[in-house]
Amino acid sequence: MLCRLSVRWLRPRPALQVRVLDPSLARAPAGGAKSSALPLWAVASVSAVGPSGAGGWYEALATSAPVQSAEDVLLFAHTASGLPWWGSILLTTVALRGAVTLPLAAYQHYILAKVENLQPEIKNIARHLNQEVAVRAHQLGWSKRVARLTYLKTMRRLVAELYVRDNCHPFKATVLVWIQLPMWIFMSIALRNFSTGAAHSEAGFSVQEQLTTGGVLWFHDLTALDSTWILPVSVGVINLLIVEIFALQKLGKSRFQTYITHFVRAVSVLMIPIAATVPSSIALYWLCSSFMGLSQNLLLRSPRFRQLCRIPLTKLDSDTPYRDLLAAFHSKIISRKSRTF
Repeated sequence: MLCRLSVRWLRPRPALQVRVLDPSLARAPAGGAKSSALPLWAVASVSAVGPSGAGGWYEALATSAPVQSAEDVLLFAHTASGLPWWGSILLTTVALRGAVTLPLAAYQHYILAKVENLQPEIKNIARHLNQEVAVRAHQLGWSKRVARLTYLKTMRRLVAELYVRDNCHPFKATVLVWIQLPMWIFMSIALRNFSTGAAHSEAGFSVQEQLTTGGVLWFHDLTALDSTWILPVSVGVINLLIVEIFALQKLGKSRFQTYITHFVRAVSVLMIPIAATVPSSIALYWLCSSFMGLSQNLLLRSPRFRQLCRIPLTKLDSDTPYRDLLAAFHSKIISRKSRTF
């Protein structure tokens, strides 16, 4: 039997001096436009890397090709749509999330569903393999350590063969992170370049001036901080909602998964003070991105959408996912209240 189975971003930055190469830039703008109300560290990147190339890692990143591409995407969306800058940021975020991350998220769920459907077969193999190893260990006089190592080595190989057979290696489910996280970073830095006038393009300073009046509601100046903290708090709350939705759909979590969930919760809370120290344009982008992430998470729970994406059914799927989600939230709140009192 044994033989048969075996076949089968806040790092301190050095102070930089800004040299005005064009005397016309040193004059105050007409109409007495106010300067950007940002802390000193937030405008440190205004200076470009000097002629000698002596610049920090952030300067190299801020002038990199991916960041310049992100700036081009934002400028194109603003020019093509004719929307104010807050609308252009919203439009760009929705477009990137819909065209890039949503298909990748659907693919992630596709892989994870196939892995989930393999679990009964994996458990069956593990049970038979454990019995077979016990028999062989008794016959050949293996120690417990040798028997355990033989079991683990063979089990890893058999599980890997199942992943190859069904083309669903769990590592493929991480492709979303490797695309979404860099895109989020590049877009954030591009907006920071625009907000501080450090955009490495001809439109850099004009974009900064446009951003000072390109906001809406309480954040009219997209180059300034959100003194009301509404945007930062909203970013943190939505991120926490995403974490809790993910945690509720995981039954029987391991200790490692519990630690990861607590870590992501802490990061979500930490994002609130971080978002309060960046220009409102970045905080707005983060809010739009988080809201799209929440919407994406809820959409991928829809049975019809999962069927449209050809995501395999699993035993954890429900015909009423949203009703079950509300019930789970209600149950969690009730249980916490009962423990409190």
